Amino acid sequence: MTTEVRLNEVTIQGTDFHHETVTDYTTNKSLHKVHFSFKVKSGEEYHDITTLLYKQNFDVEVPKESLQFKGTITNYSTSVTNLYEANNVGDFYVELTERT
Repeated sequence: MTTEVRLNEVTIQGTDFHHETVTDYTTNKSLHKVHFSFKVKSGEEYHDITTLLYKQNFDVEVPKESLQFKGTITNYSTSVTNLYEANNVGDFYVELTERT
């Protein structure tokens, strides 16, 4: 099952989506945290996604969960480092935590 996640108005179809609330122990404030996986195809899609993720800070929206917050990447991984070769697909994982 996929979950639509929007990062700065760019829609990503995420799988293994999880939402939780964590505590910022400095401020004692509850913060949203989401993490999910998604596939990225080589070429332009790879370029567009990596350019987006380099921004690190996002307006995060998850319509299905009625969730919106300003978040930053707190964990990120990919199965490949270069998707410029034709016909490749990489697995990406992103974790975003609400900014205080």
